[in-house]
Amino acid sequence: MNTVIRFDGVGCVFPVERGPGIAALDGISLDVGRHEFLAILGPSGCGKSTLLRLAAGLIAPTAGRVSIYGRPVKEPPDEIGIVFQRPVLLPWFDVLGNATFPMRHKYGAVSHVELARARDLLALVGLAEFAHRRIDELSGGMQQRVAIARTLLLDPDILLMDEPFSALDALTRDEMAFELLRIWEGRPKTVLFITHSIPEAVLVADRLVIMTPRPGRVREILEVPLPRPRSLATLSDPIFHDLANDIRRRLFSGRQAA
Repeated sequence: MNTVIRFDGVGCVFPVERGPGIAALDGISLDVGRHEFLAILGPSGCGKSTLLRLAAGLIAPTAGRVSIYGRPVKEPPDEIGIVFQRPVLLPWFDVLGNATFPMRHKYGAVSHVELARARDLLALVGLAEFAHRRIDELSGGMQQRVAIARTLLLDPDILLMDEPFSALDALTRDEMAFELLRIWEGRPKTVLFITHSIPEAVLVADRLVIMTPRPGRVREILEVPLPRPRSLATLSDPIFHDLANDIRRRLFSGRQAA
């Protein structure tokens, strides 16, 4: 496997005013391969989002090392794009203005080439006809599509996604998962995907990392033996249901043991 992201014996302790601090992660060793779609599952508070923030260079580990393409992560790398739980859009810009904001922020202006590419990305996520709509005119799912298009504009090698569909209703969440797969299959990226949803993780991922309760450790890593491309038919595949049920048992037994 051509490793893109590596966590090597990573631990993370958050200081508190009194006492030894809160251990969020302990001894995480994990590799993410090029163009792999890796999903992270685990109970609330197990350090999933902390793992993503470490990869993004937003915080530093207190033990071990995080590297991207073999280089230690000391600040947000240029190779990454992040999609958060909520789209964090700017209400004073229309949809196109939000999609092109990274270029405006980084370079101070948006070229005609970049503007055309932003329109192409909006078309890719199904929002071509909404380019000049206000953000408050969009549904939650449409706003998250804008956030994804905005992230893709810089064409990052790596996508870090922190429960990007958690605020959406169940139907929109399924729709967005398939939309993400369609984009990823057309424009392959290395994806680190944080989620609480077992079916969502099984649907999108090549491999699943199951974490223990805090301090988060890698309990096990599972391959997802479902063929690609994935489709609505995947949701009816016995392998899909068997794997999802197996993961539920593993997570539930882990919580009982804790």
